[in-house]
This record gives sequence, structure tokens and C-alpha cells, in this order.
Amino acid sequence: MSQSIRYLLLGLLSLAIVVLDQVTKVYVMETMRLHESIPVVANLFSITYIRNPGAAFGFLSSSSSSFRFVFFGLTSVFAVGLLGMIMVRMPKDDWMGRLSVAGILGGAIGNLLDRLRYGEVIDFLDFYINGYHWPAFNVADSAITVGVVFLILHFATEKEPEEAPVVSERPPS
Repeated sequence: MSQSIRYLLLGLLSLAIVVLDQVTKVYVMETMRLHESIPVVANLFSITYIRNPGAAFGFLSSSSSSFRFVFFGLTSVFAVGLLGMIMVRMPKDDWMGRLSVAGILGGAIGNLLDRLRYGEVIDFLDFYINGYHWPAFNVADSAITVGVVFLILHFATEKEPEEAPVVSERPPS
């Protein structure tokens, strides 16, 4: 497969994640009231419309909105740039690593779009056991998490390239 086709596929993966993320968030915003919850699996999973002004687990959610906008805007742009640089610098045959980074990149862009449009991130996937809830998340968060897990596993199981044996340049005696 040519290199340009591979880049096209990676770009399409990132784009598909962004589109799925944004479409699901718009659907939730248009069909639900804020904090409304629709049980899907009793005592395990609901669709719950939440707006998260902070980062993961509500980090910085009590900071001023202008501080959050600047902080998350800059860190998101930095992360997207860093992921792009990582993608370009990865070995060309590292397909698993590139797929992982493309997933992370798509998720980062999806959440960045929310921050730019709404000043906060739309979350709706709510997992819990009885009254104990995992923080709600979205498609972008899922893509970031899956991408990071696969990237860690990939790097942890990556084999070092074997070194070629050193051949003496001296003529035989």
C-alpha cells in the first residue's frame, strides 16, 4: 500500500472519529435536557446529558471561564500539534502506532471543537454500579483512551530491531 494511501486512511480515521463525536453530541443536545438521564442498562449504563467545563474528572471546573478557555485552548492546540509531529516522525511501517495516534488525534480535535464552540465539553456516556458513577465521557474521550492504551501496549510489546552482525574488514591472515 502506498504511503499516500496510508496517510489518507489515517486522516479518514481521525475525521470519522471527529464526525461521530460531533454528531452524537449534537444529537444529545437537541433531544435531551441538560442533566436528563435515559437508562439503557439498569444499574450500569445511561445516556446522561452533561456539560463539563473542566478536564477529565472535572479538573479545573471551578476556575474562571476565561482562564479555562485560554488554558484548554492552548493545551489542546499544543496536543494536536504534538500528535501531528509524532505521526510524521513515526517509522513509516509502524501501522499500529500510527492508527493509535490517529485515534488520539481525532478525539483531541473533537473535544477541542467543543471547547471552541461551547467553552466546555459535552459528555453523555454514563457508566455506574448502583449509585457509584464513573465520570461521564463521550466518543472523543473513548477514542483518546483506546488510542493511548493501544499505543502503550504497542510500545511495550515492540521488538527492538536486530542489529546486523559486525563483519571484520581485515583480510584473512
